[in-house]
Formats: sequence, C-alpha cells, structure tokens
Amino acid sequence: MTGIVQLASGPSPLWYATRAGGTVALLLLTATVALGIAVGGRYAPRRLARFEIGALHRNLSVLTLVFLALHIMTAIADTFVHLGWLVTVVPFASSYRTLWLGLGTVAFDLMLAVAATSAVRLRLGQRRWKAVHWLGYAAWPVALFHAAGTGTDTRLSPQLALYAGCVAVVVAAVGWRLYRAGPGRLAARLSAGAAAVVMPLVLAVFLNWGPLQSGWAQRADGPGTTPAPTNSATLVPATGPHGAAPTTDHERDCA
Repeated sequence: MTGIVQLASGPSPLWYATRAGGTVALLLLTATVALGIAVGGRYAPRRLARFEIGALHRNLSVLTLVFLALHIMTAIADTFVHLGWLVTVVPFASSYRTLWLGLGTVAFDLMLAVAATSAVRLRLGQRRWKAVHWLGYAAWPVALFHAAGTGTDTRLSPQLALYAGCVAVVVAAVGWRLYRAGPGRLAARLSAGAAAVVMPLVLAVFLNWGPLQSGWAQRADGPGTTPAPTNSATLVPATGPHGAAPTTDHERDCA
C-alpha cells in the first residue's frame, strides 16, 4: 500500500503505550521533584499560598502514579516479554533485564511508600512522614537510570534531550533552593550541591559507556534470557525512526 504500512511481526500498540506512559511519568516525576525542592518548606515564594503549592505538588504526584500505572500495565500486557505482576513490587525478580527493570520497581515501591504514608500523614506524625517523603526524591534518579538503561529508544536524540532536560530542571531547582537557603547547615548544603554536580556527570558517563554503545541490548539483558517472539503479525509503519520498522527488541535497541 504505497509503502506506508507493511504486514510484519513488529512493535504492537502496547509497545508504544508502554514507552509513552513511562516517558510522561518521568516528566511528571521530574516536575514533582523540582517543585518540591525549589519551593518546598519555608522557602516557598511569599506570593504563593502554601496550600496552593501543596495542592499542585499532590496533583502532580497523583498524575505521576496514574501514568506509571499505565506504563506498568501495558508492559505486562505486552506478550513480547512475559514479565508477570510479581516484578511490579519485587525488585530484580525478572530474568529479563534484571537490573534495569529492578530499578524501575525500586522507584515504584518508593513512590508507593510516599503515597501510602501521605494517606495516613496525621496519624504517622510530621517527622516520620517527612522522613518517608524524602524517598520520593530518591525515586527520581533511580527512575531516570531505569529509563536510560531499559528504554529501547535511549539512543534517539529526542530521548537524550528529554533526559538532559529533566536533569537540568532538577539541578536548577537544587541551585535555587541553595540560593534561597542562605547561611547555616553547611554540611547539608554541600551535600546537595555535590549531588547536583555529580548526578549529571554519572549519567553522562553511563550513557556514553552503556546505552549509546552498540551491543547494549545484549549486555542489558539478563544472562540466558531470550525474549518471547511476537505471536501475531501487526500493521506497523514501514519506516520507523531509523528508516525501517524494527521487528525484535534487540533490533529496536540497536537501530
């Protein structure tokens, strides 16, 4: 049909939905973390009421969980790799890309812990809740490395630009928080500043020596793991991001 579509065993709509859901969830998580860092606590701008900031922060968190649930459900429903529901809550339980899928599970568990404790915040107490709430910030770098290590489109320029943008937003939020903090708590400020500098460097080194190198798909897979073949032929675009529709997970990674 004029080369627009071809009948091939290729990526299903679930494949695209999984990656779209994960990408949107990462963007929302980045916005949630950046907002919490930049205007949280006593450093909130005076022109904004604290409850307005809190409401926006909560709404972003809920939206993050919604798209994360979409990301997880479509990944499990996709029959290319049979993951099962256990891997959604038990880290490193999958034999397929054990480390990188496990990081995603860790990030999800951390966010669930924050959501669960927020629901019983009054009973838990401010100090305990705040200690658990910091796990939400820890979930962000874990989720970022999960996306970069697992994502089959990491080598695409738009995806790399998205990761760079996420890192830039969070680093800028940390810089603004440090600027507003003023003197005092030198150790905490130095730790935050060091983390803001080290994080982009570590990610850049990882990308350069990992996903951006050829053969990453094979190295990212768990030992002895062979993805299940697609069971049925689907109508897919004749030309994908690199000129041809990928037919296997490895081809999608290495294209």
